[in-house]
Amino acid sequence: MQIQDLPYSDPGLPDARSGPRFLWWLTRNQLGGQVTSFAWGLLHFASVSALPFCVGIAVQAVVDRSGGRLALAGGLLALVCAGNAVGDTFLHRAAVTNWITAAARVQQLLARKAARLGSALTRRVAAGEVVAVSTGDVEKIGWFVEAVSRFTAAAVTIVLVCVALVVYQPALGAVVAVGLPVLAVAVLPLLPRATRRADLQREKAGRATELASDTVAGLRVLRGIGGEELFLDRYRRASQEVRRAAVRSARMWSLISAIQVLLPGLLLIAVVWYGVRLAREGRVTVGELVTVYSSVMVLTYPLRNFEEIAMAYSFSRPSARRAARVLSLERATDTAGTGADGLPSGELYDPETGLLAPAGLLTAVVCGDPDAAGRLAERLGGHPAHPAEKGTSVLLGGVPLDDLPLDSARAAVLVQDKDPVLLSGSLRELFDVPASGDVSAAEALAAAQCADVLAALTQGSLDAADPMDARITERGRSLSGGQRQRLALARSLVTDPEVLVLDEPTSAVDSHTEARIAQGVRDLRAGRTTVVFTSSPLLLDRADRVVLVHEGEVAAVGRHRELVRTEPRYGAVVSRETAAGTASRDVDARAAPRGRGTEADAPRGRDADADAPHRRGTGTDAPHAPNMNDDGALRVVLEEIEESA
Repeated sequence: MQIQDLPYSDPGLPDARSGPRFLWWLTRNQLGGQVTSFAWGLLHFASVSALPFCVGIAVQAVVDRSGGRLALAGGLLALVCAGNAVGDTFLHRAAVTNWITAAARVQQLLARKAARLGSALTRRVAAGEVVAVSTGDVEKIGWFVEAVSRFTAAAVTIVLVCVALVVYQPALGAVVAVGLPVLAVAVLPLLPRATRRADLQREKAGRATELASDTVAGLRVLRGIGGEELFLDRYRRASQEVRRAAVRSARMWSLISAIQVLLPGLLLIAVVWYGVRLAREGRVTVGELVTVYSSVMVLTYPLRNFEEIAMAYSFSRPSARRAARVLSLERATDTAGTGADGLPSGELYDPETGLLAPAGLLTAVVCGDPDAAGRLAERLGGHPAHPAEKGTSVLLGGVPLDDLPLDSARAAVLVQDKDPVLLSGSLRELFDVPASGDVSAAEALAAAQCADVLAALTQGSLDAADPMDARITERGRSLSGGQRQRLALARSLVTDPEVLVLDEPTSAVDSHTEARIAQGVRDLRAGRTTVVFTSSPLLLDRADRVVLVHEGEVAAVGRHRELVRTEPRYGAVVSRETAAGTASRDVDARAAPRGRGTEADAPRGRDADADAPHRRGTGTDAPHAPNMNDDGALRVVLEEIEESA
């Protein structure tokens, strides 16, 4: 495998039962690259180790005044130097190739797993951990996979040199043959402790990364309630723990490095002392003494690979364990594709809750629990969040979604969650998604009321003559919450799926814009099945059918105005009242500030980032804001935000 051939057409099925098994699987899947690296490494290390023999021959030739042997030594020295240069060059090339291809394979596997699991991934693994695995961890895993072949070449070279020294000069060669294995295994007793310290450092670093990611994601909320310093203090403490763990780990590796320097020095002293005695007795020549002495010095170079492979394994093992954990996650339902190809059509039915969305109609679903609404929306798309949620599959036109190939199921039912992500790039790239082709980007943007969004993007991209070439910043951070929601809605409308499931698509949009969006979606999706999870009266009033889901089951079905009159539970959810709130709504009305009550209270004409943030999706009255001067109350709110993140 060459770098220019990346990405892999098929990265394979990983052995994710454990971190070591995953590392071994990666190594086996790069046998060609490993053999190439081993061959060049053997040439390089053998050439380096042969230098002392050439020098010894030359020294002895000078002592014996032999011009022929001196010329032979010069020729051998030139040949060995050429082998060293060629071996070192191509070893580096092969090693880098192995490193990059191993990291690329892991990244492909992670990307494929993320695409397969969808939003269920971040519900089961922290987003910060996923980021850590897909960035820093893949490099450490690639490092170990690459180092295996170099370590093997170094070990084979040391064995060959020891054998050669014993044959060349048995007395001194025996000392070296006994001493070098001792040097190689001397640090083994320290490796378990070094590994534990490295694991602890990685664990704390991962926690700090997750904390930083969560803090950045919730920075707007934290600033709104003045909680930045509290979270920054937490990150500082986590960062200091990482620093202390890194220092303790570095101390252990420093001790290992010191031993790797000290023991070869002691072996060198022993060889010189014993060699001088043998030379005085006439049992060894000067050239033989120089050869053995130089060999001991040169062999410290391949011996470094023993320390490196130990460090690479210690650092890559926790990384491989995290990667294996992500790669071992499976979908809660089996979408291996036992059914026939082709997209089914018809009504969408969930046997578990009894929810029915007739074909070609706009169905609104009201659920008092926003978390339950999100789980139900994921279930309708065939994306249960956890294997424990296994149950009867959702049916589309009588066909279980579990029986469809994953690609077919995704194409048939599209779910837009309540917090959609906008990737950086141009607006044209944002709408470059698999679609039926029946809905243009202009029609989708118009239905989602994105005229002001286009104007804002164009104003921020002075070099974009066409609004579709306007640039979107990372995660759309330059846009307001309502603008991001509307762009995401337009992207979903462009795909024109058989069934479109929208979870609170207008929760950050003002009432005036929301009314126009409701009509635009209804007109554009005419004849298509659309399911909207919402508690907004403006959306509910334009739905063909409204379903109330209470405690996991369908409790009522009808039109919005009919249910408001006949179903108290429905009225309580839509008006954001709890049972206690209903009894004391007069007191709440006098105590609550403007804009927190009914839909009519919400300011109009602007996105809800400033005027109506998170005004829906709760199903109950928003609790009265705690006194932010009370540090205890502030900490409670911040802890709740951190837990929800």
